[in-house]
Amino acid sequence: MKKLFISAAFATLALISCNNEGSAVNTVESMKTPQMEKFDKAFKSLGDPQNRPTEEEKKRNTSELSDRRKALLVPASKELIISTGVTEAELTRKTGGDMSQIIVWATQIYMQKSDEIRKNIKSDK
Repeated sequence: MKKLFISAAFATLALISCNNEGSAVNTVESMKTPQMEKFDKAFKSLGDPQNRPTEEEKKRNTSELSDRRKALLVPASKELIISTGVTEAELTRKTGGDMSQIIVWATQIYMQKSDEIRKNIKSDK
């Protein structure tokens, strides 16, 4: 279940990032919080040559990210979660420090905030 949700979250994030609605994308991009931008950059960094899956990671044949790759996302994920008013203690209590849970929670926040931005753009038109 967790693997499926993470895969779906990555796919959704990729679709959001690859949106080609001209001026609306520029407006969405300009309205993102610094924490959202860092989260975006962290996901994009997974495509960097040094961050791509190793041969060993590919052999596992799983859709879940390796711990090495999750670790790249956790700092930006935590920052995004904390930017919503959640304390570090609450974050630890709710996730138990599990990297997957932290990333999933941050992805939910990112998608929610992106939806809010799009709704605000539509209401401004």
